[in-house]
Amino acid sequence: MQGKGLVTLVAIVLGLICLNELLPSFYANKIENEAKAIAGDNQVKYRAELARLSKDTLNLGFTKLDYASAKQKEMKLGLDLKGGINVLLEINQRDLVNDLSNYSTNPVLIEALNRTDQAQKNSSKQYIEDFFTQFEAVNKEKGTNLKLADPEIFGNTNLSEIKFNTPDDQVKNIVRKKIDASVGTAYEVLRTRIDKMGVTQPNVQRVPGTGRILVEMPGIKDIDRVKKMLATSAKLQFWEVQMGQEVLPYFSELNQLVRAKGDSMGVSKSTNLVNLIQLNSTPGNAVANVKLSDTAVVNKILNSAIAIKARPVNLKYTQFMWGYKPETNTSNSLVLYAIRGNINQKAPVDGAVESANINYDQLGRIVVDMQMDSNGARDWKTMTEKNKGKVVAVSLDNRVYTAPMVNEVIPNGRTQISGNFTQEEAKDLVDVLGAGKLPAGAKIVQADVVGPSLGAESIHDGVMSFLIAFAVIIVYIIFYYGGAGIYAVIAMVINLFYIFGIMDSIDATLTLPGIAGIVLSMAMAVDANVIIYERTKEELFRGKGILEAYKDGFKHAISAIIDGHLTTLITAIILYVFGTGPIKGFAVTLIIGLIMTLFTSVLLSRVMIFSRLEKGKSLSVWTAPTKNLFRNTWIDFIGKRRYAYIFSAILMVISIGSIAVNGFKYGIDFTGGRNFVVRFEKPVDATKIEESIGKLMKTTDGKNNMVEAKTFGNTSQLKITTDYLIDDESLKADQTVEQKIYEGLKSDLPANMTLADFKAADKGHAGIVSSTKVGPTVADDITTHGILAVAASLIGIFIYILVRFDKWQFSLGAVAGLFHDTVVILGVYSLFYKIMPFNMEINQDFIAAILTVIGYSINDTVIIFDRIREYLREKKALTLAGLFDDSISSTIGRTFNTSFTTILVILAIFIFGGDNLRGFMFCLLIGIGFGTYSSIFIASATAYDFLRGKRHEENPHGKSSTDNLEVAK
Repeated sequence: MQGKGLVTLVAIVLGLICLNELLPSFYANKIENEAKAIAGDNQVKYRAELARLSKDTLNLGFTKLDYASAKQKEMKLGLDLKGGINVLLEINQRDLVNDLSNYSTNPVLIEALNRTDQAQKNSSKQYIEDFFTQFEAVNKEKGTNLKLADPEIFGNTNLSEIKFNTPDDQVKNIVRKKIDASVGTAYEVLRTRIDKMGVTQPNVQRVPGTGRILVEMPGIKDIDRVKKMLATSAKLQFWEVQMGQEVLPYFSELNQLVRAKGDSMGVSKSTNLVNLIQLNSTPGNAVANVKLSDTAVVNKILNSAIAIKARPVNLKYTQFMWGYKPETNTSNSLVLYAIRGNINQKAPVDGAVESANINYDQLGRIVVDMQMDSNGARDWKTMTEKNKGKVVAVSLDNRVYTAPMVNEVIPNGRTQISGNFTQEEAKDLVDVLGAGKLPAGAKIVQADVVGPSLGAESIHDGVMSFLIAFAVIIVYIIFYYGGAGIYAVIAMVINLFYIFGIMDSIDATLTLPGIAGIVLSMAMAVDANVIIYERTKEELFRGKGILEAYKDGFKHAISAIIDGHLTTLITAIILYVFGTGPIKGFAVTLIIGLIMTLFTSVLLSRVMIFSRLEKGKSLSVWTAPTKNLFRNTWIDFIGKRRYAYIFSAILMVISIGSIAVNGFKYGIDFTGGRNFVVRFEKPVDATKIEESIGKLMKTTDGKNNMVEAKTFGNTSQLKITTDYLIDDESLKADQTVEQKIYEGLKSDLPANMTLADFKAADKGHAGIVSSTKVGPTVADDITTHGILAVAASLIGIFIYILVRFDKWQFSLGAVAGLFHDTVVILGVYSLFYKIMPFNMEINQDFIAAILTVIGYSINDTVIIFDRIREYLREKKALTLAGLFDDSISSTIGRTFNTSFTTILVILAIFIFGGDNLRGFMFCLLIGIGFGTYSSIFIASATAYDFLRGKRHEENPHGKSSTDNLEVAK
């Protein structure tokens, strides 16, 4: 066989590379298992044993491994397998534009920014692009004829490269580059912060074309601490403080307004603001002291349109900021400060910190000493000169850490922050300040949190489903193809080894959907072998010798295998381009799996088989029970196509009708919201819990927000979904939602369970085991990308089929079949989402499943089309109908074997793969079933009807018909 030596060499080299990449994972896992075997569940003893065993070194000659280095190089596991947090941070680009415009108060600029904020809620464009559009619109409406280079826009000292006559297009490019550089700076700052936290195998990456940064931190347990570390801007600001006597008259007036217009302010008219702010117990230089339970009500009042309109002149630009944390002597209250603002709300001192460290004051309390940069030091000196004998506030992310009196001028930029810190809080603050400030505020627009116990269960479920699926494939393929099946299994094992090795070498993360992608890659490998062996069987039945039959089998199969893999590869690449998070993981493993399948199942398998055959040894391609299965099978598919059309039309009418009437259960990926999977120690009533939580989540107008509680997996576990406070992307909002869910569930939780215990559920304990948050802007992007992904797949496949088969009728048939499958799947999800015991939401996973079905269905269709193309050349005496029937009938064995094994694999994952994958796998089950059906009765039948044109065939069903074949061009 030509190229045998090259294929063998590539296989060996690739194997050695993969072995070298996977060794650290094996070694680190070995050390951890040994430590766990000795220590059991004792974490202190486990860490001690780990430290002892870590001193050992594995020397293999070509490489040396110790535990620390192996741990750094081991294969990355996703959150769903290891637990941890995955957040999507969005840099506040309005802040960046404000900074570049030097906080201009130009009304055109302000109006354009306000409109851009609104436009972004339903836009997939970058913020700055929407801003340029809105600026031009406002400029035109007001007739101001402002240029972007105007000194009140971008022509200022912050952008010295912009001159008064710089054209708008050039200014736009300069601003784009500055914003991109700022996001790059934010990326570096976040990497530094994460490094200081000592997280193992963090993943930090920019999301191309956006102002977003993705951060994945496996194994993290203190989620609130991580969120705070990531979202903190580290931009220390110093403000002048307004005292109680300036604010008290305003509070008294507000109290009267609440009694008269409380409903319009989102609170009860019986609310007594004066009582809530507890003026008699207000400490230090604050203007109020409010119980933690009352802060939300006070916020509603102060931020209401009525309250803002009622402000006197001296409070027009005042910002009300809460203290960083409760004071020592008032642990259940927060103090409120009145910060003297200005029209652009720019702080008098807004500088970066050059250095920071932990220290202690005269009373032994923990403080943070810091040194400002040169600009901050200069501004701080000016501010302390101006406010000597007055109070100033030090804030970080709109939280006041301290508000001392200025006793003397501070000329050198050195200052001290006190805030009733714990050692850990002070360390986190020093780490954040030391890593540098973000160029603008950051907000968490999407977050996935998976508890360690759920991660361990996912590993168990994933491995279990993987092993069962693999065992099913091994047993079936050896049962069906005998000796040849053994070579197929060997090729699959090597294929798996390559997939894991390549994933490790490119630093890809293995996720639960990724395991599903690997299992589906195995199904594609089976498909490749099935095509080869079925063609080989055909050659054997024609009387050829075993060696010649295998040669022709590989020769005739290669075209169909390549076409099938390439069409599936198109959908996998589109999944990668448009997908996010776990969907990308699924796409990566599928892409690697498809490429490796071509190498192992076609090239390497060929080398192994022919090495045996050329030695004169035989190799069976069937077993006694399967030898004559599907042999001489012939079905009049084309003659029955009208019945199929009627059946499919009924299905599609029902599906479209259900979609119109019932709609779908959209996941938070598309609507925005928060999901919490909560585990209990005993079965709970989902309806009762839904009502209990719903009462606690009310909008400012007093109406209930959406709350849904559904059984998830079993009656002792619920999935709770809500859109309460979803427009508020602050950490405080996250904590408020968690607090309310905790309060709503309290009667069903253990009596002594605290909020902290509830948020950090571990193995065997009740509480939140995973949570997901998707902000409105991200949801809009996901929706847009999902629609684009499906459309791009259909267009890409249409073009590929057109190029490969040289007739638009084949492309039309293929897309018709895919459209049919998509509508039917949507109809099933619309009809049954209310009654199925597992998740049937339309979300990112569903889009991935649809695209996977498209890839599978087109692969099946291509196999039939490939045989039709072959027969068009070889069987010109047949009628077109007879030729189509012959083509479909001759591939029926392959269609059955591939569909049957794939469905068995998906069933294994559906049953054993855990709750998170059930909806995904159900979609695949429905899709593969209808995909197989549509390949024959929709795609092939449609291509036939358009190919035959206006020609009427007298005997369109006869297998032996010898009428001349005429094909419409």
